[in-house]
Amino acid sequence: MSPALDDAKVLHHQRLLDVLWALERGSLSIALVVDEHDRLRGLFTDGDVRRLVLRGVPVESPLAPHLRSEFIAVRPETGRADVLELMKARHLGQVPIVDGDGRLVGLHSIRDLIGVPLRPNMAVVMAGGRGTRLLPLTERIPKPMLTVAGRPILERIVLHLMSFGIRRITLAINYLGHVIEDHFKDGTALGCHIDYLRETKPLGTGGALALLRDRPAHPFIVMNGDLVTQANLGAMLDFHQAGGQVGTMGIRRYMHTVPFGCVRLEGDRITACEEKPQLRQTINTGMYVINPELVAQIPKDQDYGMPTLFQHALGRGQLLRAFPFEDDWIDVGQKSELARALGQGDGDEAGEPASAEAGWKA
Repeated sequence: MSPALDDAKVLHHQRLLDVLWALERGSLSIALVVDEHDRLRGLFTDGDVRRLVLRGVPVESPLAPHLRSEFIAVRPETGRADVLELMKARHLGQVPIVDGDGRLVGLHSIRDLIGVPLRPNMAVVMAGGRGTRLLPLTERIPKPMLTVAGRPILERIVLHLMSFGIRRITLAINYLGHVIEDHFKDGTALGCHIDYLRETKPLGTGGALALLRDRPAHPFIVMNGDLVTQANLGAMLDFHQAGGQVGTMGIRRYMHTVPFGCVRLEGDRITACEEKPQLRQTINTGMYVINPELVAQIPKDQDYGMPTLFQHALGRGQLLRAFPFEDDWIDVGQKSELARALGQGDGDEAGEPASAEAGWKA
């Protein structure tokens, strides 16, 4: 716990004067009232105390009768995009972080979440796929607009990009693209700038980049629009810009357990038996950073994948590197993975996540 957060804490049996001192010491515009076990009992903002003083309540009064004991808090595992959206929806400047027992473990500040330095880099999100493996869910809604824990996957991606200082985002659309445009428009409502690459036919995970009107001035992120992830995209950008490569591919380890005993043979002679072995592979996460010059190497009006772009760059002897992710990552490409994403969100397609906000009452 940070020193500022410790300074902002007040015990529930103290006075309003102690709340004022906590507001002064912590400089967080909020005082957090806890019990002897550090369980969060309520909070005071600057405005709460100011209104009490204007009503003539003595500062020597016990704080308990005036405590705002109903409040919004989040769990430590709640993602940045979810927290940011919650704060914007409820017009909150701070949101406490509590564990499963209600103990105060941290504080999200809007300054920390959107006050990150703005990056000159842009991002292109591939959101044109039909999602045939998810039919009938995708008959009337494009795959990236399916909701996970009450929010479209693509909106989660946009908010996640913004949390790393990226404010210029381009969405490549095709199938039911008007649904995406109607939802995001120019991005103003979310605090970013969104424009569109409109495919007239499927162009794969890389082909839409040939539609860019202007070549980007800086390395930029390219990612699939059906990912539910907390990947540190800022760290991948920093890695790319420090490494001198023309392209960076996000990777992660993948393990698959064969559900049967496996046998090795030489002819008909058994040489080894292994019960349910685990196969380990390194997989492509569908998240990349590429230099602007690679755009010129993408053929126009062709179905062209990002792995093909990397393979062709290797053939030309260009330097590529891999950036490993350990963060949560789900590619919502089939119903089993969508179900897993919904399970991680502790909600359903129409509901809010149980972990997104929790009201605690003293």
